[in-house]
Amino acid sequence: MSMGYPEENGREAGENRSTLRTLRLPELPRLLREPPQFLRRGPLREGAFPSKLHDPRVASLLGIWLGVAFGVCFLTGLVSHFMQHPPSGLDWPSRPVWLYRVTQGLHVATGLASVPLLLAKLWTVYPRLWEWPPIRSVTHALERLTIVPLIAGALFQLATGIANIAQWYRFRFFFTVTHYWVAWITIGALLVHIAAKLAVVRANVGASRGDRAHLTDRHSTPEPAGEGLSRRGLGLAVGAAAGVITLTTAGQFAPGLARLDLLAPRRPDIGPQRLPVNRTAAAARVLTVARDPGYQLEVVGPRPFTLSLAELRAFGPHTSRLPITCVEGWSADATWHGARLRDLLDAADIPHGATVRVESLETRGGYRASEVAPPHARDPLTLLATGLNGADLDLDHGYPARLIAPNRPGVLQTKWVHRVVML
Repeated sequence: MSMGYPEENGREAGENRSTLRTLRLPELPRLLREPPQFLRRGPLREGAFPSKLHDPRVASLLGIWLGVAFGVCFLTGLVSHFMQHPPSGLDWPSRPVWLYRVTQGLHVATGLASVPLLLAKLWTVYPRLWEWPPIRSVTHALERLTIVPLIAGALFQLATGIANIAQWYRFRFFFTVTHYWVAWITIGALLVHIAAKLAVVRANVGASRGDRAHLTDRHSTPEPAGEGLSRRGLGLAVGAAAGVITLTTAGQFAPGLARLDLLAPRRPDIGPQRLPVNRTAAAARVLTVARDPGYQLEVVGPRPFTLSLAELRAFGPHTSRLPITCVEGWSADATWHGARLRDLLDAADIPHGATVRVESLETRGGYRASEVAPPHARDPLTLLATGLNGADLDLDHGYPARLIAPNRPGVLQTKWVHRVVML
């Protein structure tokens, strides 16, 4: 028996009956084909996205560029992570001395270049989020589910990465570990998304017009004439934005581009003794102990000994020309003076295959000590430096002594060293 409506409700009653009819079981197939009338507003209305730039070919090309940038960023990020947190049994090589400079520079550069690529990609494809029906099959549902970690992960990685290179830490988590694990989630979602969209990309990039229909119904159509930015113009604009960002930030690790380093958070030649400083002596709370005239370096091994600062400076002084590279992406060459670490280890009878821990006067912080494996500990370029660029080491650069080793992240180049211990 049908439900009756008072005549005085008139138009409202008719609308209610219409809505109920669309929800009856026999009408569900049509409901899935197109949204009911009462939902056809906002992004679900007819012609809600008229721009010719919401195009499958544009989206495919942006996706390829973004995939390459994310791939390079991910792989170089793994290098940085495993250098800082080496798995058991992995000794990272000390040569070539410039390897970490290149990998970490590429990591930051590709991350920054990904910003305009990601924004343009999201703008190009966001009408797809409002397609009807929202889910067409189990495969389509899985594809849509992977979009959530992909977009959220990509935005999280870029936002926190930019905050890190600017040393703006307002979040309550440990950046490097969180960045590492979210990268795996993001790249996993990206691989699933690539597999789901491979036919669309093939149809829009490289396939002949006759083959496109066999691959997918999502292929580009001829661009309608009209005013405004063309599809080619959008691609050139996004590419130019990525290029400008790269050109004006790469100077912080590429010496030949230093004069163009306009958008990077720091110049590699600005700071005490022409070298940047991330963590000052005041921030590390070592101002008093580092200036103590009674400072002594302790080397602990089978034959332990201590050295005053004067004795350390006289301990076979050596010079190493090495870059220092920080996780923020900046890198700078410098000339370091001091005692070779391997000579100190030999004096304490520490075996050649032993790993040592270099400890700072700093009493707190995740990087107050670092482990130095044999490839770095025994490299002739590795120093406990007491001088920099022809002068005594500045307090903010680690006075009275600091570790400097080739092909090693800056956070592991321990400053204000007072103790070396065999593990």
